[in-house]
Amino acid sequence: MTTYGILGVGSIASAIVTGLCDGVSDAPEIVLSPRNADRAAALASTFPSVRTATTNQAVVDASDVVLVCVLPEQAPEVLRGLAFRADHRVVSAVAGLPLGDLAALVAPAQEIARSIPLMAVATRGGTTPVFPATPSATTLYDLLGTSLHVDTEATFDAIVGASATVAAYFDYLGTITAWLADRGLAPGDAGPYVAATFASLTDELSRPEVDFGALAQAHTTPGGLNEQFARDLRQAGITDAVRRGLDRIHARVRG
Repeated sequence: MTTYGILGVGSIASAIVTGLCDGVSDAPEIVLSPRNADRAAALASTFPSVRTATTNQAVVDASDVVLVCVLPEQAPEVLRGLAFRADHRVVSAVAGLPLGDLAALVAPAQEIARSIPLMAVATRGGTTPVFPATPSATTLYDLLGTSLHVDTEATFDAIVGASATVAAYFDYLGTITAWLADRGLAPGDAGPYVAATFASLTDELSRPEVDFGALAQAHTTPGGLNEQFARDLRQAGITDAVRRGLDRIHARVRG
């Protein structure tokens, strides 16, 4: 069975470990780096197949597949000091680290991929883009939901940009919640109401070929309130602002 080593134990790494191990009878062996010691220790105490190594090099030495989950600014320093084997398979979750730069840092490892895991991998419900679609990367993320095979690095970087919209989505819901609270709905009721409203749309979003234009139309009555609100946002330039924001994120990722 494959042994996974994880460098950097932040929230995404924790979600990956949880997805691989929670409720799984044949969970893989996982070796965690000592970084973020409290979180690593908590995962090791929760899942029998997980342990913490004393150094990052010990993680690499014990692993078949190395997952790189450190922050972008930390990646060069962390990886440059490690000795990889030619038979190592490397899967990076580091945003903005190009494949060529990654390959140079983990040489002589040959099977190398980039990925964009989100927190949904913890419940094995995520769709994770991978480039290139190496066997180790696709196997890993198919265990955690579904892997999305991306053909070019330019397209992959565009997906990195699109994945940066999640915080804005929650900010949007928070704005609606605060508006309701300002108008008399108890905050303890406003949040759950807004959450339930949007959570009820999950089934519509889980269709194999989702059509957002068709979904918007289905929720729009001519002359109705949904139509008015959507029109107001477009006229205020929200749609154009989203595209400009994505362009700026994409430029940052590519640059």
